[in-house]
Amino acid sequence: MSAQELVLKQRTDILHALCSSGSAEHLERVLDVLLAQGELTWEDYQNIQVPGQALYTKARQLLDVVYTKGADTCGIFFAALKQVLPEVQGPDFSSSGSCSDVDEKEETRRTSTQTLLTQRPSLIYKLQGCIEGALEALVQSSHFTKADFDEVRLPIHTPTQQARRLLDLVRSKGESAAAAVLQYIHQKHDVGSPPKQEKLTPPKEVLTYQKKLSSSVCAQSCFLSTYGGTSHMSLDDIYTEGQLELAHDCVDIQGPLGLEDIVGTAGTVNEEADTVLISGEAGNGKSTLLQRLHLLWARGAALQDYLLLFPFSCRRLNSEQRELSVQELLFQHCCWPDREQGEIFQFIQDHPHFILFTFDGLDELKQGFSDEHRICCPTQRAPVHILLFNLIQGSLLKGVRKVVTSRPEAVGPVLKKYLRKEVLLKGFSPNGINCFVRKHHNDPTVAAKVLESLQANTALLGLCHSPVLCWIVSQCHKELLGCGEGSPQTITDVYLMILQHFFQRQSPLKSAMGLGWLQGHLETILHLGQLAFEGISMTCYVFSGTDLETRGVTEKDICMGFLTQSKDMSSTHSKHYEFLHVTLQCFFAALHIVMSNNTDRSVIPKLFNLQELRDTGVKRACFRSCLPSTDQKEHVLDSEATAAETPNLQITATFVSGLLSQRHLSLWLHCCSTTMVEKKARLVARCLSKGMHKHFKSIPQPVQGEKKSMHAMPGFVWLIKCIYEMQESRIAKDAMHKLEVDHLKLTYCNIGPVECTALAYVLQHLRNPVGLQLDNNSVGDVGVEQLLPCMHICKSLYLRNNNITDEGIRKLIAKGIQCDSFQKISLFNNNLTDACMQHFSHLLKTKQDFLSIRLGNNNITEEGAKQLAEGLKSNQSLKYLGLWGNKVGDAGAEALAGALENSQTLLWLSLVGNGVGSTGACALANVIRNSTSLEEIWLTENCITRAGVECLIEALQHNARVKSVWLRNNDLSSEEVQEMAQRESRLTF
Repeated sequence: MSAQELVLKQRTDILHALCSSGSAEHLERVLDVLLAQGELTWEDYQNIQVPGQALYTKARQLLDVVYTKGADTCGIFFAALKQVLPEVQGPDFSSSGSCSDVDEKEETRRTSTQTLLTQRPSLIYKLQGCIEGALEALVQSSHFTKADFDEVRLPIHTPTQQARRLLDLVRSKGESAAAAVLQYIHQKHDVGSPPKQEKLTPPKEVLTYQKKLSSSVCAQSCFLSTYGGTSHMSLDDIYTEGQLELAHDCVDIQGPLGLEDIVGTAGTVNEEADTVLISGEAGNGKSTLLQRLHLLWARGAALQDYLLLFPFSCRRLNSEQRELSVQELLFQHCCWPDREQGEIFQFIQDHPHFILFTFDGLDELKQGFSDEHRICCPTQRAPVHILLFNLIQGSLLKGVRKVVTSRPEAVGPVLKKYLRKEVLLKGFSPNGINCFVRKHHNDPTVAAKVLESLQANTALLGLCHSPVLCWIVSQCHKELLGCGEGSPQTITDVYLMILQHFFQRQSPLKSAMGLGWLQGHLETILHLGQLAFEGISMTCYVFSGTDLETRGVTEKDICMGFLTQSKDMSSTHSKHYEFLHVTLQCFFAALHIVMSNNTDRSVIPKLFNLQELRDTGVKRACFRSCLPSTDQKEHVLDSEATAAETPNLQITATFVSGLLSQRHLSLWLHCCSTTMVEKKARLVARCLSKGMHKHFKSIPQPVQGEKKSMHAMPGFVWLIKCIYEMQESRIAKDAMHKLEVDHLKLTYCNIGPVECTALAYVLQHLRNPVGLQLDNNSVGDVGVEQLLPCMHICKSLYLRNNNITDEGIRKLIAKGIQCDSFQKISLFNNNLTDACMQHFSHLLKTKQDFLSIRLGNNNITEEGAKQLAEGLKSNQSLKYLGLWGNKVGDAGAEALAGALENSQTLLWLSLVGNGVGSTGACALANVIRNSTSLEEIWLTENCITRAGVECLIEALQHNARVKSVWLRNNDLSSEEVQEMAQRESRLTF
């Protein structure tokens, strides 16, 4: 049967495959391939993609067009369908040998508009992460109008749909616009992409294996696997970009980091290393991000410099007891070659730069990273963790690129010295939350109600910054919308909501509400709680059928949905299970600690004293008394603590705190002894108070003449989160009343919106105002809103490099104006524009005791400077003003100078790197001449000429108070610098 006949025969099945998800993505990707192949003309494409036309109508129109073009086009259509939907297997979609693989045609490069068609699939992928930048470039080059910009950026479209609309619109604008967008894409991806590999024609057996491997990887990746894939969601339909940042500053990257930038050259700190680390907190989307990379590679849409990609799960590698060679590790755990295994592995050794390995969840490996056991021979057998460590080090298969995910706590200095670079995954932005919720719900009305509920509950909105919590809230939208005043506030509240959701789903006729809703499912909770607790204690996340049977877990318990069958890619064929997410396992472990009558009294104190366990080298025997004796011998005794142990035990402790809060004590009335639960609650409260006091005692005495500062460690933030989960203001007051510092420093502590909520809850009870420093975290606009309740105790607030925008500043200043103690703010390296300067102007007019504003390295122009100047005219208190690294120019400098020339308080002014010329310098000279307070002015890295410096010298002759004027790197010759430095010693060149 010919391919043309198959189009008719299988029409219903094809329509279902293209349209059943409800998303147009599959159809549009097939259209992209057919356009690139030249099988559809532009007119064909426009006739199919009629705006407002139903999805099924478009798909039928495509099949009609393909059929009329004959057997060859039908064959290529089937190949395109397989490329887009490789999971659709079987004879129903076989083309009977008439269709060949879809290969990109040789690019003719005759015109740019033709290139837009022939390279359409790859261009769409490359544009996804930089739509805004491409649009701005087209507007600046006058190829696009503001209306064109807005049309492409309509929020109802996905990033891929926006990319398609951009390309379609560019094509209609002609050759010049096409050339401009191609130049932008080339420049953008030339910086962030891997170096071009030498041309290579792989052997036939390698190409055959590549086909099988990509098919296997695609089949594993096309549906959302995180959270157990419980909703069977297409990854294309649900995937939402998280916030990616480089751990080190990099001038090569402008704008957001894209997926291909992860393996690109930008941000490289060690050229000799092969391993890229993606670090992020539990639930921040690391596994889903890797899954997206796998899927894009398998489809040929990204990472095409790599011929072979081997994905590994460290969680599943834990269950591998055999000693393996690298060859056995690759082929037995990823994809087995049908033949010529030796030749394929030899190709991998000979061409390592064409190979990519990914290892998901290094923090879940039972063994902590070590470089003590070196192996160089790829045929030598060794324990799997030894192979993994040597691959990361580069002792094995040097040159193969490795991408590893882990939580930050697992990444010590021993591992970091082997990293090429580190990329931080920081969860969802506010737009990401909005996008994910809308994708999760097919009904826009439901999505709108969920988002409205989130906006009304800022604490819950902050929690949704974490993708796993955003998924839970979206999954449990009925419970969320029905809880009214009892809307979730804490992480524990959210997990209790999903517990209730799963039980209600299994027992729809029984009410899951009321005080006794746990009682009907008590046995399931106890069984799963014991399994989770013992797993956390032994760093075990994948369980065999025997493990479940030993802990009393029944088929009924499994059917509740908290466990999912593990996709174990090893040789074993027996069923293995894991919890939907590691945080859910921690939650059930906490339920076990709270509800079990057999829990040893020492478990809670040891759970909240993890630092002592690490310092004293105590083993995981911390929970030995609660485990069966056989497990003690096999898993606990003489076992070293691992990187995974501490963060998961901390999450468990956080849940224990929340479950034992006064708000939830009624849950346990019919499930366990109230006396026992209250006793455990008091014990947790004592542990938290003791932990906080221990931190306070470690604060060193200040150097004479300096303020007393406390540089908090991440463990301090964890304890504060535990106090917040308990919702016990008494504990917060008790802890904070004993803290006597002038400055609290929490830099590089992985503080996001969730942590900000907890900090505000606790810090608002400080007796005396402090300087709060939160530089280099992930606060964002959502986190800023969470901090507002503690603004009254902030003398100064430092929020450098926190991805804050004008919207966050609007809310921050509106609150800050009401706080008597608030006097200083530092916001450099954020995303501020002129739009927020009216708020700073209002702040200066309103607070006549405000001392310092530092806004360096933002996007403030002369318009913003003029607005700020209006506030400065009315202010009689500001001492420090920092605007370095902006774009105020001469006009902005003149406006600021006019507002400051009679200031009697300003001590320090910085306009470094602002494009200030001699006109601006002459205006600033008036400030120097007239001010009775100014001591320093910084004008480094501008474009001031001799004329401007002459004005500054003349002004300095009238003011002996000014100590220095910094003028390095301006538009001056070396002779002029030497001459003027001799004339005025206070000029620093």
